Amino acid sequence: MSGQRQPIYLRCEMKTAEHRAALTPTTAKKLIDAGFDVTVERDPQRIFDDEEYEQVGCTLSPHNSWPSLPSHIPILGLKELPSPGPPLPHTHIQFAHCYKQQGGWVDVLSRFKQGGGKLYDLEFLEDSNGRRVAAFGWHAGFAGAALGLLSLAEQAKGARLGPQTRYPNEEELMKVVRSQVESYRQTRKDGKVKALVVGALGRCGRGAVDCLQKAGLKDEDIVKWDIQETSAKPGPYAELMEVDLFVNCIYLNKKIPPFLSRESISSAGAERRLGCIVDVSCDTTNPNNPLPVYDINTTFSSPTVDVDGLASGCEPLTVISIDHLPTLLPREASEAFSTDLLPSLLQLPKALQANGGEELNLPEGEGAVWSRAERLFREKLGEAEKEGA
Repeated sequence: MSGQRQPIYLRCEMKTAEHRAALTPTTAKKLIDAGFDVTVERDPQRIFDDEEYEQVGCTLSPHNSWPSLPSHIPILGLKELPSPGPPLPHTHIQFAHCYKQQGGWVDVLSRFKQGGGKLYDLEFLEDSNGRRVAAFGWHAGFAGAALGLLSLAEQAKGARLGPQTRYPNEEELMKVVRSQVESYRQTRKDGKVKALVVGALGRCGRGAVDCLQKAGLKDEDIVKWDIQETSAKPGPYAELMEVDLFVNCIYLNKKIPPFLSRESISSAGAERRLGCIVDVSCDTTNPNNPLPVYDINTTFSSPTVDVDGLASGCEPLTVISIDHLPTLLPREASEAFSTDLLPSLLQLPKALQANGGEELNLPEGEGAVWSRAERLFREKLGEAEKEGA
């Protein structure tokens, strides 16, 4: 990069217990070497210490001070900003959770309209083949399956899964999970622990399956479903009642029949084996949610919620629906995501230096990923305007 250095600003994360970062000290150093001016907000809950960024050449900024920045500086973060909030004049790069008409989506997009800012949603940064350039899917599936197994072990003791916190690495997490799986196995009459993963061929599903295998489940006790199985017949699926753990890892982009319902759960009666659902997809507020048996996101401080409204005498059934599961392994998840995002970030200046109009159409390898993201933003903004944004 020649001429003036391109500024980029890593903001703090405001979501409780969010320890990940979109930019790590490793990738920040590579941006600096490529001619970027990287500023990082201080963040006491981030897995990477502020000093780790300072040591590679980043400038540190006070916590949550990004709103005072000049509007031309792009703001990089992970999770959505607190809502409601003031108009947004900056270009924000983050997961906004508003493009699939989730709850409050119009209000989120209206803030960009009011402020004249722009959203590059990390969930929809795609290459020329429509594949996401960076995703936390594998770690989301892995962490979700791990928490599901821990929850089953607690339920077998007549308890429920208590507050959870981050682990330093996968090895430490799996030590705990394997021990609890063996404890749970002893409570099963057949000595088996069974799980079913829907969306098993995707990044998220592969992470869930990898966790289940590393936890000691036998391969024949891990049922792997993908679109071929779910499209073969409509739900609800009786097969879900035959496993201990159901992990939902699908990417929802249209309305589909529900995978299960309160009626299908109740009708299974005493034959139901299912004890825990992990909704990694977390489409809780999506009108097309295929798991219409709960309606709140759970948290690391309160990981589970009961399915209510079941027939009298039914055994309890819990749901884990944490929408930032990879923060269970924040350092590893952040490094993997940021490394995948880096090539696109290196192309960002070309998009920022362009006119920013609706005709932005940069070539592949020179900012096309941002052109696609901007066109999608304008399309979604138009949809929100029709709803009164």
